[in-house]
Amino acid sequence: MLNPIEHARDEKDCERYKVEPYVMPGDIYSLAGHVGRGGWTWYTGAAGWTYRVWIEEVLGFQRRGDTLTIDPVIPKDWPGFRLRYRFQDTTYRISVENPEHCARGVTLVELDGAAVADKIVMLRNDALLTRSVLF
Repeated sequence: MLNPIEHARDEKDCERYKVEPYVMPGDIYSLAGHVGRGGWTWYTGAAGWTYRVWIEEVLGFQRRGDTLTIDPVIPKDWPGFRLRYRFQDTTYRISVENPEHCARGVTLVELDGAAVADKIVMLRNDALLTRSVLF
């Protein structure tokens, strides 16, 4: 229900939905004569909240102060994903690999090739303008 593209898969769906399939609606009507029609597309913060759900809950990106953890909950068939995150002047290139096709759980975390204790990355604004993180 949350993904707008799911409401506009074919011409019939587009005619019913009547709004942009790339903008989060604030409402999907259920009144007779308007069932399935989207509304309030450019007036909500729904896209911002959806972005947070994907980043924090699905990809598992959690920054607390100067610490970073990633604990994804992804489909088993995903081979992994990549993120680029800027902390002040330092860019972190994050790779999450899923060779065992697991839906959740992190077994190893490396920062610039060295294992990280407790799977927690300490973010630093240092002379290395790009750092590599492997989950």
